[in-house]
Amino acid sequence: MALALPTVSVAKQSEQYIPGVWIDPDGCEHWVMDDGVEGFMSPHLRRDGTPVCHKVSRCAVVPTDTMFASGSATLAAGGAQSLRNFFAANAANGFVIEGHTDSRASDRSNMALSERRAQAVARVAQQSGARVYSVRGFGERRPIASNASASGMAKNRRVEILCLR
Repeated sequence: MALALPTVSVAKQSEQYIPGVWIDPDGCEHWVMDDGVEGFMSPHLRRDGTPVCHKVSRCAVVPTDTMFASGSATLAAGGAQSLRNFFAANAANGFVIEGHTDSRASDRSNMALSERRAQAVARVAQQSGARVYSVRGFGERRPIASNASASGMAKNRRVEILCLR
């Protein structure tokens, strides 16, 4: 979906700025361009001026305890195959992949781990031919259960796959 743009030279450095598509949580698309200094985002519109929006639904929750070793972002072999089967069988237009952790480590560590785990799932999706619109890591910031118990912490360690239809 990325469009190649002409190379832009900046003081002996050449960079190629490639726009992308950002999907808001409400499912609407935006064109995004960030040159590293200043970026912009504008709604992606149809020819009639209406926004391009998708129906968003959580189509899978991957419990990271079964897919990754503690503190790791390397997928277990069986987990990778399970994800390949899921993406091959799913008829969504695209996916948003979101990583989450419990609260045991520092915020910085949890943000990094959740992003790496979401990226690992996104790589499997892309290798399966699926379109991935966005990959996000939220660390411990969006718990679905209390981090005061072992069972709650286990529920918070997850990668959510959102389907866009």
